[in-house]
Amino acid sequence: MKKAAIMIFPQFCMQEISCLTEIFKWYDKEITVFASSLSPVNSEDGFKILPHKTFSDFNRDEYDCIITPGIWDFREALNDDKNIEFLKQFSDDKKIVIASISSSPILLGKAGLLKNHKFCCGLFEEDIDKYSFIPRENIIRKPVCEDKNLITAIGFAFREFAVMVARKVGIDCDENIFAPVAREYSEEELIFHMPHEVIN
Repeated sequence: MKKAAIMIFPQFCMQEISCLTEIFKWYDKEITVFASSLSPVNSEDGFKILPHKTFSDFNRDEYDCIITPGIWDFREALNDDKNIEFLKQFSDDKKIVIASISSSPILLGKAGLLKNHKFCCGLFEEDIDKYSFIPRENIIRKPVCEDKNLITAIGFAFREFAVMVARKVGIDCDENIFAPVAREYSEEELIFHMPHEVIN
């Protein structure tokens, strides 16, 4: 199984990709966290994350997907040329899955990846109008959109995004894997034991 590349930048949102990375963990899909430098990156959630590698260390033969989380304030990430140059290399790549949620499609737009794809995003209309590299005519008003090798989602559809991306890279997970609690549970149902093989 190939690895997943997670791209991070200042003010990125861990929550919007945590369901997806948890699925990767359950199915033994290795992730590598990439950034423009090896300096700690502040997430919008208040965590400092140390990237594993920089973009210059990326070997595309090892990965089958690039994940870009949402961004609380995208201006710093958008103005970092290293982010855009890294993404540009995938503009004509039809094999690697590009998965982008919430506001991060703005980075794909600046890198030219949205020109030939339908997509959705969690951007304000005023930002869409402001940046001419966002092809408004390609926007789909849905929570999640899959077009060829590109998967995009609005931030509230993080569960659906996780399932769609996981399935796209060959993980056969249930579509209700992160569904809300929908019924009452008995006490017996909420008692858990270690698997037999773990105990022994």
